[in-house]
Amino acid sequence: MSSQIIGLLGFVVITFMVLMRIPIAISLSLVGVAGYALVNGLPQALLKLGDIPLEIINYDFIVLPLFILMGSVCLRAGMANDIFAVANAVFAGRRGSLALASIGTSAVFGSVSGSSLATVSTVAKVIMPQMKSAGYSQSFASGSTASGSSLAVLIPPSVILVIYALIAEESLGKLYAAALLPALLLCLLYILVAVLWVKLKPDSAPLGRTMPLKNRLKEIAKIWKIGLLFGGAIGGIYSGLFSPTEGAAVGAMLAILIGFATRALSMRNLVQACHETVETTATLLFIVMGATMFAYFVIQAGLPSAFIDIVRQYRLEPWQVMVAIIVFFIIGGCFLDSIGMILMTVPVFLPIVVSLGYDPVWFGILQVVLIEIGLLTPPVGMNCFVLRAQAPDIPIPTIFRGVLPFIAANAALVAILMLYPDLALYLPRLLF
Repeated sequence: MSSQIIGLLGFVVITFMVLMRIPIAISLSLVGVAGYALVNGLPQALLKLGDIPLEIINYDFIVLPLFILMGSVCLRAGMANDIFAVANAVFAGRRGSLALASIGTSAVFGSVSGSSLATVSTVAKVIMPQMKSAGYSQSFASGSTASGSSLAVLIPPSVILVIYALIAEESLGKLYAAALLPALLLCLLYILVAVLWVKLKPDSAPLGRTMPLKNRLKEIAKIWKIGLLFGGAIGGIYSGLFSPTEGAAVGAMLAILIGFATRALSMRNLVQACHETVETTATLLFIVMGATMFAYFVIQAGLPSAFIDIVRQYRLEPWQVMVAIIVFFIIGGCFLDSIGMILMTVPVFLPIVVSLGYDPVWFGILQVVLIEIGLLTPPVGMNCFVLRAQAPDIPIPTIFRGVLPFIAANAALVAILMLYPDLALYLPRLLF
């Protein structure tokens, strides 16, 4: 049996294991070790497995727990309520203002949490009861909240981008710079979808209450906490003042200081945030270790070079290959979770994409946008199920119907990134 056949069988086995709800870390590790052993022998596989923790746990990895800590502290300090007050003041007086505020709140809270699931859970708790009492349709309310929360996987400090940087061995600073403009554009596209929705279906949302200018400015002033956090952490990275790891440390410390200074954070909440950070980091560490072992197996099996040879043999145009990869991600995202998708596919697709002349930083952003679609599409659609847990009175089919119009915004961004790669590459070139 050739090594390429072993590699393909490895993908079949790992896909089956993930669909059977076997934890992704275990699936990646078992298939990676077994496949590597079949290709190079068991002693070599065990030696490689023993080396992986030393390769992963380094200075660059520290950024992950620090950004997780920052998001966890912000969550417990109640910053989501302040963000919603700001967003509500900005959109006050418009039809569907609460849905627009939901998208804005998700975008801003995502800039400090880095997690889509944490964002949808938090924003849903704050906003869904208000939209229900105001008479919003269930599909519009749930669709805008679930879709808007997916912005957190693209807006820095995205945890997914950290994992991509570790697996692809790319600069996290460049990835964060590349993600900013696409994230802002996607937020605007989501807002456009919501505005068109209420124009076509005015009965889906009432006219928002107006707010005097004085009160509006007072509410908007609450953004200072997030502005200080984002400016101190991510702004320091963009300006070159900090490395990504130093920026994450600054962000975590600022979140703690702001929480205590405003008396929104207690010592008990800080301890809980630290516990959550340790648990989440440990989980992600095992996942990344398994993914690294799987990546070594894929490389040893020769799958990337085999796919490159196929592309050259059939003389496929680069755009044709990219369309095939995009279709694969859209279909795969319907069944696999976001972390599993990025860890399983980067070792195979990244060498192909680079060989075609595409930038790996650009591909990372494109991949994350495609993963956002997977967060919203059935049958997995994690954002939809987390929202359902916060709003159990809304049937899951209604939530999926609600996100469908917003998925068109993601599709539009994918097309724009394909046609205009500079949307993602302009800031990295300018800053780095």
